[in-house]
Amino acid sequence: MGKTILTADDSASMRQMISFTLRNAGYDVVEAVDGRDALAKLAGSTPHMLITDLNMPNMDGIELIRQVRTLPHCKYMPIVMLTTESQDAKKQAGRAAGASGWIVKPFRGEQLVMVAKKLLP
Repeated sequence: MGKTILTADDSASMRQMISFTLRNAGYDVVEAVDGRDALAKLAGSTPHMLITDLNMPNMDGIELIRQVRTLPHCKYMPIVMLTTESQDAKKQAGRAAGASGWIVKPFRGEQLVMVAKKLLP
């Protein structure tokens, strides 16, 4: 059984691109439309990794990370922020919330797979 990655992004095309890239690399992917949806999906399962956008309706990526880190079964799960934001202040906020890494959009497929392989040996 492959490792499962949960991805949260409000853009359907971005979710499709992320899923396509990761599935081709052998990962199982669960998609969430925003932070609230991702949190609901985490209540019923424990993926091996979370990839989240920053700017989403209902719950942004920083708040999602903060809440995920309070869940005992997700405390050490790798979390990568995948966003158009590249300011140091935003990255600091992500790290403070508990993000393991940061990838700036647009991303290259091989870059995303390399990060997944590094965080999920």
